[in-house]
Amino acid sequence: MGGPRRPPGRGPVNWWLAAACALVVGGLGPCLWGAARGTAGRRVVAQNMATLLLCLVLLLLAQGYGRPSYVDLALVIAVLGPAGTLVFTRLLGDEMGARPPGTRLLTPAVLVGAPATVVPMCIAAGPGRATIKLIFIGVLLIAGGTVTSWAVRRG
Repeated sequence: MGGPRRPPGRGPVNWWLAAACALVVGGLGPCLWGAARGTAGRRVVAQNMATLLLCLVLLLLAQGYGRPSYVDLALVIAVLGPAGTLVFTRLLGDEMGARPPGTRLLTPAVLVGAPATVVPMCIAAGPGRATIKLIFIGVLLIAGGTVTSWAVRRG
């Protein structure tokens, strides 16, 4: 009757997990490299971008594995990440320079990346509390990313 059932997590990789893998390799890896090496300004920019990407990766993993607890982690990062960037910007303001490299990419990355991840997840989740939480995380990412981008540019 229908053949053997596969245990959860043993099936083929779905598109949510493929997108998370692409963000880790193509985005989070270079951000971690930039945060580990370079000037103070470049490190703050890389930390800010890594916060956004980590939040998006956790959202994609939550959908890919069907683990709603990962969404809670993304919510915590969406709140604490911009606060950390603002603290670093305040403490390292003199060392960062006038316009650290990469600051022009921060706002477009936030304004494109957050909706491109959150909107499909809202569609997949359907109406309910999960969708409201996803929209809230998206708003936090956009607001926090915009404010921190402005703060990093101003030094």
